[in-house]
Amino acid sequence: MIFRQLFDATSGTYTYLLASRRGGEALIIDPVLEKVERYLKLIDELDLRLVKAVDTHLHADHITGLGALRDSTSCITVMGAQSSVDIVSMRVADGDALRIEGLELEVMYTPGHTDDSYSFRMADRVFTGDTLLIRGTGRTDFQNGSARAQYESIFNRLLRLPDETLVFPGHDYKGDTVSTIAEERRWNPRLQVADAAAYEALMNGLNLSNPKMMDVAVPANQRQGFAQEEIARLGWAVDAIEAASVIAQPGTVLVDLREPAERHKDGSIPGALHAPYADMQQNVRRGGMLHELAATGKRDLLFYCAFGERSAMAVRAAHDSGLESAKHIEGGMAAWKKAGGAVTMG
Repeated sequence: MIFRQLFDATSGTYTYLLASRRGGEALIIDPVLEKVERYLKLIDELDLRLVKAVDTHLHADHITGLGALRDSTSCITVMGAQSSVDIVSMRVADGDALRIEGLELEVMYTPGHTDDSYSFRMADRVFTGDTLLIRGTGRTDFQNGSARAQYESIFNRLLRLPDETLVFPGHDYKGDTVSTIAEERRWNPRLQVADAAAYEALMNGLNLSNPKMMDVAVPANQRQGFAQEEIARLGWAVDAIEAASVIAQPGTVLVDLREPAERHKDGSIPGALHAPYADMQQNVRRGGMLHELAATGKRDLLFYCAFGERSAMAVRAAHDSGLESAKHIEGGMAAWKKAGGAVTMG
């Protein structure tokens, strides 16, 4: 397995790059905007293909690199279902699995620092974001934070993992890089409390000043979505209501870009061809399945995904490959359901 822990000294942020092998798919957790060029250089040196970029929560101390990485690599952006970010490609919830080639991370909802805080567990390690730090815990006094919720997340979720589980936090300000669940249970001063009420009193008494970047970072991080408006201006989009009539036309091929787990969880639009976004580039280029289906069969492609971000990128790639009739459903499956469109489960 390839594992890199990268550090941004300005914000004290740890970023993690994961892949199962050289030349394979990669995932990055909590990227920082100013370090994106460094990440891209490392990804190139390791011959990796970045397919997912994940934020553990809405950050207040730095601007995320999610959007910049998506624009550079066409990767899938991922955040929790509770996030207030305008658009990400994929939203995950507690108990979901986040997968790339050869690796799987268990999604754990661990609110408290913020109401959209998540941790991600993989085999022998857990990436805790700002929920559990090394000999500390994330503050709980802004962005709908809750000391009581954080107590539950730490004591009833994270500390119930095996003692030897490695803890990789989202931040550190003392130079520590990794800990274990057993270490934190024993030596973390904020965890030496009798109950939730004592923890709440401790956290509510910290009286911390706001992060220096908060007024800039939070608004910037809330607007990360791919510019679907630009795709619409080019005439490459249909809204959910219009999509129903387009799908009914005999020359249209409806293409579902989501992953199998998303289809199982949220259902599908009846009659859709499943062609996952991970294979999109090879599918739309000359000789690819979708290119041949559209070009030789004189069919029109209509893409959709969860929220419209992946499908908007797919439409751009399709047009770059000469498929000039390709369009996508703006807002994706979420918009389709809101408009009352038919859904097939299973």
